[in-house]
Amino acid sequence: MSTYRIAPSILSADFARLGDEVQSVIAAGADIVHFDVMDNHFVPNLTIGPLVCGAIRPLTDAPIDVHLMIEPVDRIVPDFAKAGADIISFHPEASSHIDRTIGLIRDNGCMPGLVFNPATPLSYLDWTLDKIDLVLIMSVNPGFGGQRFIPAALDKLREARRRIDGSGRDIWLQVDGGVKVDNIAEIARAGADTLVAGSAIFGSDDYAATIAAMRARLAEV
Repeated sequence: MSTYRIAPSILSADFARLGDEVQSVIAAGADIVHFDVMDNHFVPNLTIGPLVCGAIRPLTDAPIDVHLMIEPVDRIVPDFAKAGADIISFHPEASSHIDRTIGLIRDNGCMPGLVFNPATPLSYLDWTLDKIDLVLIMSVNPGFGGQRFIPAALDKLREARRRIDGSGRDIWLQVDGGVKVDNIAEIARAGADTLVAGSAIFGSDDYAATIAAMRARLAEV
């Protein structure tokens, strides 16, 4: 696999200068802007909504990748699509009708994705892989940034990669949680092609140097 996408999570950005942070990280070589949307219900934190997405959209041409950690999920999908999201992913546990939510996302002009928490089985893909454009494997339990990568996520990535390759479809395999320069190559070897990194990038002194270091490790895969 030769193409990797680096997606900084703005959860770790300086919210007092969010617009500048987004522009800076894209200028530093990132591919995607990753939005972590939490509702203090489905996960134990409260973050950002469609108004922030709409404010950021004019500042970059990079894809905006919205990860919804909210329940119920359907009500907010059209709002994020209207605000400029390109990708919207959700957790199967947050939807009463998973197929309907996938269709809602696509009908609103966005790429649909399905998200798997560390203890969520990949069996949901038995019924959805032909309908989605992204699989997101959480390598931490969602809710907070700065957590350590859970090693068992590597086996889950390998299995997700096997399923994706077997489908014959062009589906992104994303990983989120604890991704850093020193483990990004191992994560990519397990099958991930889209790598979300929050504190590893925004917590560094030089975004460009950190992203370049990540790409250098990925080039070894």
